[in-house]
Amino acid sequence: MSLYQSLADRLQGLIRDDVFPVGSRLPGVRVLARQQGVSVSTAVNACRELEQRGVLEARPRAGYFVCQPPVLRDTPSIPRASRRPRPVTGQERVLRMLQSANDPAMVNLAAAVPHADFMPVAAVERAFHTVLREQRRRCVGYEFPPGAPELRTQIARRLAGMQCAVSPDQVLITNSCQESVTIALRMLTRPGDTVAIESPTYYGLLQVIESLGLKALEIPTDPEQGMSLEALTLALERWPVAACVMVTNFSNPLGVCLSDARKQALLKLLSRHQVPLVEDDIYGDLPLGGPRPRPVKSWDREGLVYYCASSSKSLSAGMRVGWLVPGGDQARAEYLQYLNTVCVSTPSQLALAGFLEKGRYDRLLRQLSGDFARGVARMTERVTQLFPAQTRVSRPAGGFVLWVELPGQLDTTELMETAMEAGVSFAPGAMFSASGKFGNCLRLNCAVKWDNRVEQALVTLSRLL
Repeated sequence: MSLYQSLADRLQGLIRDDVFPVGSRLPGVRVLARQQGVSVSTAVNACRELEQRGVLEARPRAGYFVCQPPVLRDTPSIPRASRRPRPVTGQERVLRMLQSANDPAMVNLAAAVPHADFMPVAAVERAFHTVLREQRRRCVGYEFPPGAPELRTQIARRLAGMQCAVSPDQVLITNSCQESVTIALRMLTRPGDTVAIESPTYYGLLQVIESLGLKALEIPTDPEQGMSLEALTLALERWPVAACVMVTNFSNPLGVCLSDARKQALLKLLSRHQVPLVEDDIYGDLPLGGPRPRPVKSWDREGLVYYCASSSKSLSAGMRVGWLVPGGDQARAEYLQYLNTVCVSTPSQLALAGFLEKGRYDRLLRQLSGDFARGVARMTERVTQLFPAQTRVSRPAGGFVLWVELPGQLDTTELMETAMEAGVSFAPGAMFSASGKFGNCLRLNCAVKWDNRVEQALVTLSRLL
């Protein structure tokens, strides 16, 4: 545990003991640093950590104040293990839900797309202007796979900071994290093969599995611990699993992050059975508190982990830039990317490379994580106040989505149609399962511009419930 986290824990204990009651102002960071015997930067980081936990509220020119933390509901229940692998069908309805995000009349709580106010729009604009001014001739041409050398170098450096031994030559630029996952599965599977996945899992992965003619084997996932390694062990012993696909850091939709110990145990288990891991790390840069977690790839010495990520959730979804570090057969991965889309946008690749090179990315990530933490805390509070009393709510450690389990036999797929007619969209739980589980669950996007329309949308949704 870092020094600022230890200080945050001590301060939270003082707040819990009413040394600093709700509504009171915390001492200024300089006074706090002197009292606690730490640097000013440590005191600032501790206060930011408590702000992300929902314990403190920063007020302009006034300092940090103790706020009333939201009442915590029970976390969602753990699903039963699947009896057998299943084909994935019926994912076409996802597109209609996603298209609603483009409707200005709709309050979008469905698609996991941050509102533009969360994104560094001006900084991205400057990066594109610089590239188009300084490298205009290059921007009108193709940047064929594996992609722009500058960007692959920057990504390799970032991975080195996560203790991943990856060279620029091992990085393949793709159009998205989803394309990276698709290429990895095309390398590792054939139609009819079985893929082990989290349950619940991201519906985009189910679409990929369906398009490749694969079967999904759902492994129960604990909302606080992650995928059940015991259930995965039994599945690997019983079924011929061709690959395992996981969001190891801040999964979608639960927001759970595997501990380092569980990540190493997972890799050891998969290594024993020689089952590759397709690691989706798209949310890894977005912890709601604390440092960025390591990916499983950082412990991989066999080339068993196919690492996938992108900047879509942290910088700009419209850039359409992702990357893949395949465990083996780099040439095959490059050829598959070429077949998919020929190449990735040259201006987008060069703009992202310049952005990373100038060192502004990490500073923006810290601000973004704080903004997402406040969004998740606010959404959790309103859901707790408005939704039925026995509602269960996830406690995401990162990202910006909330998983909600409703009491009773409510069918959120049917509810979605009524809600969209009323001008509010959400993602129904059945979309996150190959077998139609989670019919009484839904996922909410917390990275929304909070205004009266969002408040009214939640009131409308609660009335429909």
